[in-house]
Amino acid sequence: MAVQYRKMIKEDLDTFIEMRICQLREERGHGAGSAAEDIDLKPALMDYYNRHMADGTFVSWLAVDGERIVGTSGMSLVEKPPYFGCPNGKIGLLSSMFTANDYRRRGIAKELLTRVVNEAKAYGCGCVQITASDMGVLLYTDFGFVKNGNFMQYKF
Repeated sequence: MAVQYRKMIKEDLDTFIEMRICQLREERGHGAGSAAEDIDLKPALMDYYNRHMADGTFVSWLAVDGERIVGTSGMSLVEKPPYFGCPNGKIGLLSSMFTANDYRRRGIAKELLTRVVNEAKAYGCGCVQITASDMGVLLYTDFGFVKNGNFMQYKF
């Protein structure tokens, strides 16, 4: 069966969250036993996605093969004070880009990326931002993303 693409619905959230956690673990290179993995992210992720899907500030496209979700994407649509690089202040925060191991290198991630970037554009975003994993850098640079060396983070 050919891979199909569709928007995520509420009934997909359990599987989507499982895949999101797999993605986060893969990006960190940690096994299930590491200290950072002791946190149960499922309730917080479920709360986030339910709230933001309901108000239209989170959208996801999925790649499905039959009943199986084989690829995910996500775009949080946020607004911050306007700045020269984004005069309307609306930005898309890309996340949840993940493809099941046995479906990689088939163009699925590029198709999902195209669809969520189009969602951000339709929403009126002036740019899309992502913190890319080492694995994702080639996908994003090929798509036209450019590195912004000014990104910094302060953790509490």
